[in-house]
Amino acid sequence: MKPFSLKAFPLKLGVLPIAERKTLGLTYISIKREGIEMPKWYEFELGKAADILTRELFKLKEGEVFVITADTESDERVVEATARAAFACGAKPMVIWLASPLGVGKAADPMLPIDALVGALRGADAWVEFNNEWLLYSTVYERALKENPRLRYLCLVGMNADMMVRCIGRIDYQLLGEFLEKITELTRNAREMRVTTPAGCDVTFQNPPDMRIGYSLGYADTPGSHMMAGQIGWAPIYETINGKIVFDGSVVPPIGLLKEPIELTIEKGEIVEVKGGREAIEFERWLKSFNDPNMFKLAHICYGFNPGAKLTGNIVEDERVWGCTEWGIGSFRGRPAATHCDGICLNSSVWLDGEQILDEGRCVHPELAELARKLGKQ
Repeated sequence: MKPFSLKAFPLKLGVLPIAERKTLGLTYISIKREGIEMPKWYEFELGKAADILTRELFKLKEGEVFVITADTESDERVVEATARAAFACGAKPMVIWLASPLGVGKAADPMLPIDALVGALRGADAWVEFNNEWLLYSTVYERALKENPRLRYLCLVGMNADMMVRCIGRIDYQLLGEFLEKITELTRNAREMRVTTPAGCDVTFQNPPDMRIGYSLGYADTPGSHMMAGQIGWAPIYETINGKIVFDGSVVPPIGLLKEPIELTIEKGEIVEVKGGREAIEFERWLKSFNDPNMFKLAHICYGFNPGAKLTGNIVEDERVWGCTEWGIGSFRGRPAATHCDGICLNSSVWLDGEQILDEGRCVHPELAELARKLGKQ
C-alpha cells in the first residue's frame, strides 16, 4: 500500500462524510493544518466536566447501573461524554433515547413508554436526566423514585456542552457550598420577605416557621432527587404572597427567552391577572388550556446563584443566573397540577425581615459579599 499523502486530497477533509474520513484514518487527527479535522469545541473541557459529574457528584461505584435518559432534542456530545466517564468509573452506563414529547412533566405522559422506562429505572442505582422535554414531575419520575428507594436522580434537563463546562466543570464546589449555606441560613430565619426588580416586580410574603428550604450543590451521592448546583428553593405560605411578579428573563414552558416582560398580579398566592404584550397573551392562553385551576397557583420561589450560569432560554440554567429569583407555577409536592412552569426575574433585590441582602443581583450582606467576591461575582 502506498503511504498516505495529504497532497492527494486538496479538498477540505472536514466536508467528507464521516465514513470516508474514518476510512482515511482521519477521524481523530488534530494537527492544526488547513483541511485537517480539529478537536470539537470544548472537547477536552467536556470530558473533564463529565468526569466531575460521574466521579465527584454522583460518586459512581464499580458495578453500579447508571441510566442516562435523553430525547431527540438533547445534546449527543453530553450524553456520550457522560457515558464514557461512567464506564471509566467502572459503572454500567445505560443510555435511553426517547422521541421528544410535546410537553413536560405530566403533560409528557401520553407520549412516553411509561412502564418500560420505570422498569429500567427500577433496576438502576443512579439516573441523570438530559431530556430537553423533561421527565421531572412526570409519572415516570414519580414512580421511579417511589418504586426504587435507592435511586439517585440528578436533573440536568436540556444540558449542552457549553453549559456543562461552565456550570459543572468550572465550579469551586466547596466555596459555592459555603455561600449557599449562608444565604439559606439567613432566609430560613426570616419570616417577612420582599422581592423587587428593576423590571417592576414587587412582591411580599411570609415564610412558615417550620420552612422546608434547601439548596442544590449538584451532588447526587445520596438516594432521592437532586438538582444542578446554584439554586435555593422553598415554598412560602401561599396565602401571604401578594403583589406583582414580573418575568423578564425567560418562561419555560411555553415560551423560552422573553422579548418583553410578563407581569403577573398575585393575590393570596394565585395569579389573578396577566399583563404585557404578545408573549403575555400566549402565556395566559397556555395556562388556561389545561382547564386546571392549580395552574394559576404559585408553587415555589428560588434564588439563582451558579457562577457560570447565563440567560440562554434553558430553564435549568436560567433559574441559576446569579442574583435572579425564579417562581414556579403549577405542580408541586403535595399539590398536583396538569404541569409545571418556571419564570425568571433578573437582578433581584431581596429583604429579609426588613434587612436588605441583595441589591439588583449584587450581594450587600457583608458575609455574602465576601464569598461572592471569591467566586468572582462581586
